[in-house]
Amino acid sequence: MKLALCTDGGVPFWAVVDAGKGELRPIAGSIADWGPALTRGEGEAALRFTGPVRKLATVRLLPPIVRTNRVVVAGANYAKHLAADFGIKPHSQPIAFLKAFGALIGANDPIRYPPLTQELDHEVELVVVIGANRVDRNDPLSSVLGYTVGNDVSARDLQRSGPPGVGMDLFAAKSADQTTGLGPWIVTRDEFGSGSPALPLKLRVNGDLRQDGNTAEMTWDVGYLVKFVDERSRFECGDVMFTGSPAGTAQGSGKFLRPGDVVEAEIPGIGILRNVVTVMD
Repeated sequence: MKLALCTDGGVPFWAVVDAGKGELRPIAGSIADWGPALTRGEGEAALRFTGPVRKLATVRLLPPIVRTNRVVVAGANYAKHLAADFGIKPHSQPIAFLKAFGALIGANDPIRYPPLTQELDHEVELVVVIGANRVDRNDPLSSVLGYTVGNDVSARDLQRSGPPGVGMDLFAAKSADQTTGLGPWIVTRDEFGSGSPALPLKLRVNGDLRQDGNTAEMTWDVGYLVKFVDERSRFECGDVMFTGSPAGTAQGSGKFLRPGDVVEAEIPGIGILRNVVTVMD
């Protein structure tokens, strides 16, 4: 099942998407109302549909998260990315931090080019959506509603700008307004079988394939990351977690994003983010 947060210019609403038919069925309530039941496997019986079927092309796809939920980024999770793009060895544990909600954009929205950076980078990532009200740390995957696509756009020069002895400035690097693609929708966990999913990760800039990896390359799988973060700060239904990016970022190649670039982040089986880098006020 594909779940999208949409707007037709009015109040945002959730819907079940049939991408093949280009249609959606609006559903009543927010993710907190039906997310736990879907996560338990109750299927469409957990949903109350409202209004007629609508054409997907008539709505804007928003990032599939509500403002009251948290955006967690779990990084340093692909050894090849660390070695090839940063020249460092894997860590003994993941790192995790928060991203500002205002950084998020939808599947077709423009990426705002932040005025403080000259080194804007791309990072295609699998993003986990929590559906349970409380994570079961003995079976953390059972708390996952589903998965979506993320592009954790980062300002690398700002990332390195932290004072000596303090470390990276991840807030400045990762939370710039209107930069981080998320969507186009949530695909529920039941479509991926058991265990942490093994899915291709691809990112293209102007048609040029820059990143080509697989979530099977993760150092720590989805279940481990969910438990790791929840032990430090509890997840709630609707929270999302980025899970790291494979090799091929501009940090390694030097091919940083520029205004006008068309950036496509794709996870086959979930969807594509297509965002154009744009200079804004």
